[in-house]
This record gives sequence, structure tokens and C-alpha cells, in this order.
Amino acid sequence: MPLSLGSRVPRRLKATLLASAVSVCLVAASAPPAPLGVGDRLFPYLGNPGYDVSSYDLSFTYPGDNSKPLRAVTTIDAWTTKRLDRVNLDFAHGRVDSVEVDGRKAAFTTAGEDLVITPKNPLPRSSWTRITVRHTSDPVAGKNRDGGWVRTADGLAMANQADAAHLVFPCNDHPSDKAMFTIHVTAPKGYTAVANGLPAGVARNGGTTTWTYRTQHPMATELTQVSIGRSTVLHRTGPHGLPVRDVVPTKDREALEPWLARTPDQIAWMESKVGPYPFETYGVLVAAAATGFQLETQTLSLFEKKLFTDAAHPKWYVESVMVHELSHQWFGDSVSPRTWSDLWLNEGHATWYEALYAEEKANRPMEARMKAAYGASDRWREAGGPPALPKPPKPGQKIGIFRANVYDGAALVLYALRQEIGKPAFERLERTWVRSHRDGDATTADFQRLASDIAGRDLSGFFKAWLYGEKTPPMPGHPDWRSASPSKAARK
Repeated sequence: MPLSLGSRVPRRLKATLLASAVSVCLVAASAPPAPLGVGDRLFPYLGNPGYDVSSYDLSFTYPGDNSKPLRAVTTIDAWTTKRLDRVNLDFAHGRVDSVEVDGRKAAFTTAGEDLVITPKNPLPRSSWTRITVRHTSDPVAGKNRDGGWVRTADGLAMANQADAAHLVFPCNDHPSDKAMFTIHVTAPKGYTAVANGLPAGVARNGGTTTWTYRTQHPMATELTQVSIGRSTVLHRTGPHGLPVRDVVPTKDREALEPWLARTPDQIAWMESKVGPYPFETYGVLVAAAATGFQLETQTLSLFEKKLFTDAAHPKWYVESVMVHELSHQWFGDSVSPRTWSDLWLNEGHATWYEALYAEEKANRPMEARMKAAYGASDRWREAGGPPALPKPPKPGQKIGIFRANVYDGAALVLYALRQEIGKPAFERLERTWVRSHRDGDATTADFQRLASDIAGRDLSGFFKAWLYGEKTPPMPGHPDWRSASPSKAARK
């Protein structure tokens, strides 16, 4: 409760208290700017305390050369959760030209990978504020960094997971602070721009065109997607009239069409497993780029063109990878991880449905895959940590937490859980999970509580062993399964 300087307080004491309060404020305001974070175990300086972002409005102007910085304006509407003398935003790879807070110019500096803003007046607790940053957005990766903008053969795309959105635009770069997005992209004639969400307007001005897209559901910064290229946008209809749009290099349109045509049926298959698709649209973005991964950016998943054109990839494998990224729209996008240690909930589920699809559509037995995963699980745990306690990434390696322990290692946990509680309860858990936490974020503890409720018994011991143990527990129903110890594997 705040101290009230009422009429009963002696005048001299009032003056003393007031001077003390002013002194505290001056000390706080004069403290050197410092990078902040929300306390994530794996990324301690990601996110910022003191405010909750409601929406982002992003404007990018592409110069027609993917080696040159884009001009950009980022506008953030946020609700303060405490009094703020300064506001920290995550931003690390561009030049800041000016900052305004509630329409008034504000001072700014940098500290670590934070943009530290000092408004004219402190922002009161529980107040609405608008921050506008005029800046550049550099597509050329900095030293020892990857992610953010991805340079393609004909333009740009984004890959912001896990800690790279702030290489593109100022933000509160943590999945626990989801927000609505409006994205404007201006590009020269001959280019097409597509972003998350649905189209909200196209404006032509001389030799440039500006496209606007808007999300209808909140989104984590790491899931932002902007594609700029000499592209064709293909439209089709998914289940229940869902608009599906794919973005492909124009010259590859015909070659890619047989793969893209499978998406509506894949969506229908996922809906049969976990319930209605959670967003306003979906599509596949095919990029002529070497990223080394595919990425579940919300409503528009990013894929390397090579996945579809390399003859070495069997048909069943390509389709199961497509389902992996699609299933993330439920697990990871609609239901986001509260912390990055909860990543296994994203990747374990996506791997689970990837494997289940391969089993049902291509006769690739789930049990065989899980037995192989069990055999490697102890090695994975030693190398990357247990599924829900992954080891921190090395500095500058944003994908360092994406190890086997959070993919097949985490899918193995789900297999063990299905063995433990039975298939009907497991399937009910999956549907209830995505329905209960839709458009929000959730933790491993939330999943454990829900699983226990649905199973009708306390599963805390099960989850402690499977998610946090250094060694893989015995597999329910398969007492003969063995996991090779790391020391034995090293001698082979």
C-alpha cells in the first residue's frame, strides 16, 4: 500500500519524506542503462519486465537488394504493469533514428541487445502507452549470429526462432508476451510481399507496392514471417472453407504444386486428431535458401525448396515433415511455451504427429521409431539435457536448444504417457490441451496437471522421471527396451 502524506503528518516530516522520495527517483533515473530480461533460464536477457505488449505495427521498405538494410517503423502499443522510468526493448541489429513515446520524442541508448528508452515523463503503472521507433532492419547477419532475415535467391524471408526477432525489429522478444500484428511491406515493382495473417490492403504508388497483412490471433515474436520475392501466391480452400495460400518462387510453381495440393487433406487429418485448426489461414512458404531447417511461422510455415526438389527424400518423409510444421500451429503457435524450457511441448508434439502420420499414411510403425529413440535416449539426455531441462545454448547459436532430446526424445515421453494412461485418455488430453490454452501460453506443469486430471491419478512421479531424469525410465509395456549408455556408445 502506498504511503499517504496526509494532514496529520508534521510539515517537517512531510518535507523529509518528499526529499527522500525525490532522491530515490533521481538515483533510479541516474542508474546506468542495463539489459533486462524476464528471467528465462535459457535466454536470461530475452523479453523485458514492466509491460505487456498488446499489438505491433511493423512497416518495412525493401530497397530491391537483399544485401542492403530496409527502412522500418515499429509501433508498439502496450500496457504497463509497473511504473517505468525507462522502457527496454529487445533490438540488436539495426540503426535507430528516432523514438517517440505517446507522441513525444524520447531519449534512447543501447545496453547489450536492448534498446533503452527514457520517455519525457515516467510511465505510470497500469497505463496505456504507444512507442514508435524509426530504424533500419539489416538482412546481413552480424558476427556469430544467424536468424532474423533469411536471404533467399530472389529476396527475403524470416526465421526468428528462438531469439532472433529482435534482429529484425524492436520488440519484447519472448513467447510469453504474445500480441496482435499488423505488417506493411513496401517493395519495388516485380516483387510480391506476404506476411502472417490475412491481407488487409494493397496500395500502389509509382514504382512500388505496399501490402498490408493483419493477424486475427495473438502471436509470439519468434513466429513472425515476412516473405519478399519474385513470388506467386497460390490459393486453395481447406476444411470448413479455410483459406489456404502458398507462396512459391514463380519459376517453381508447377514443380511444387503436387506437394502443396496435399495441405488441405493434411489439415483435415490434424483436425481429426486434435480438433479445429486454430487460425484464420494457413499456407506453405517455399524459399530458395539454405537454412538447414523448416520453421512453423504462424499461418505461413517456412520450408526450404530443397525439401521438395531433392529426389533423395522419399514421398512419405516430405509429407511427414509438412505435417510436423503444420502440427506446430496447434502446438507451439496457438499454445506457446511460457518459457523456452517448455520447448519439448512444441517439438515433442510436432514430432509425435509427424510420426503418427507416417504410421497411418505410409506404414512406418510408430513403435519401431520409438524403440529406436529409446535406445538413443540416454545419449541424448547426456548431450542436451532431459527433455524439460535442456542445456543452455552456446553464445550466438540460436538453434542450440533444438537438439534430439526435445524432438524424438520428447515424442518418446508422449509415447510413454500413452502407454501409461491408455490411448483414449491420451487422445482426450491432446484435444483438451489445445482447446484450454488456445491463443495463450502454457508450461510443463500445466500439462502435468491436466494429464493427471484426465487420468484420474497423480502423474507427478511419472513426469519427474521422464522429463527431468538424467536416465531414461523403463518404458511402460516394453520392459525389454534398453537405452545404450553414453559410455558404451562412445566405445563403438
